[in-house]
Amino acid sequence: MRRPLAATALAALLLGLTALSPGGRAAADPGQRALAAAADAYWTADRMAAALPAEAARRAAAAAPGTPGAPDARKAPVPPSHPFDGLPQVGTFFWTDGQGQGRFCGGTVVRSPYHNLVVSAAHCLRRPDPKRRLSFVPQYHDGLKPHGVFPVEAIYIDQRYYDLGTDGGARWDYTVVRLGDRADGTPVERVTGGFDLAFHPGYRHSDVRLIGYPGNSDAKYPKPLDCRSTTRRYTSTDPKAPGDFLEIPCAGYVGGTSGGPFLIRGAAGGYTLIGVIGGYHTGGDTPDISYSSYFTEDLLDLYVDAVHGEPPAG
Repeated sequence: MRRPLAATALAALLLGLTALSPGGRAAADPGQRALAAAADAYWTADRMAAALPAEAARRAAAAAPGTPGAPDARKAPVPPSHPFDGLPQVGTFFWTDGQGQGRFCGGTVVRSPYHNLVVSAAHCLRRPDPKRRLSFVPQYHDGLKPHGVFPVEAIYIDQRYYDLGTDGGARWDYTVVRLGDRADGTPVERVTGGFDLAFHPGYRHSDVRLIGYPGNSDAKYPKPLDCRSTTRRYTSTDPKAPGDFLEIPCAGYVGGTSGGPFLIRGAAGGYTLIGVIGGYHTGGDTPDISYSSYFTEDLLDLYVDAVHGEPPAG
């Protein structure tokens, strides 16, 4: 069986590669800092709370019993989720669309040589609609921005996902996002820390932590959801959305939770990112079963491009 490749080994390799790049990562200039300060000022507690999920809440509808992805497909109780205050490395992207409506989607800070990368679901950020004030807020909860606001510099999505769309390209429903510094010039990973990123992590895991930001919270200022469960391999039976995906049962993961992380414990005791809510039917058809595209070298290619500042596909 192929062993998972974690980002700790990658980081050592990439640090050597980036040392060959002239100048490396440039410090934030006054214009970038001003952009970060403006984003921080714009995204107030009320504006963040009023933001809607990036995609239509298809997951809010219950799947018919017996259909792929329906809750009874696993013939076992579905573990519950519960709200909590979040983790520093997990947060939310916020932006305004062409109509000025706030939108959001989850993301996770991963370790990288320049400390500025976040992994999310491609379907959140694929659409060509205007994305004004696009920013990342780590550990957003209860209307708070405990670690500040980081503007987005570039979005790396596999060209096949652009070409094939959300169903045909479901196997590539992941993105690496490069962030600008906070207004004080600090990169995100220096503030929050980051998780390892695994490629070919395997499908069966007995203890996986799933985190997501729901779009239908009754609270004025919502909290993220937390759940522990198991994953398995799900091979799609939908010819319009082919591929093999990670599947996890966790109750209550409605629209808005897209981009949220699948986390396992790493060898050193920290967490490793093995998936993000997305992939099959942009994350699933029911709130109780979620999916992720399988992380392969295709995601590694995006990671390397983001580190080196290559032009994104589009």
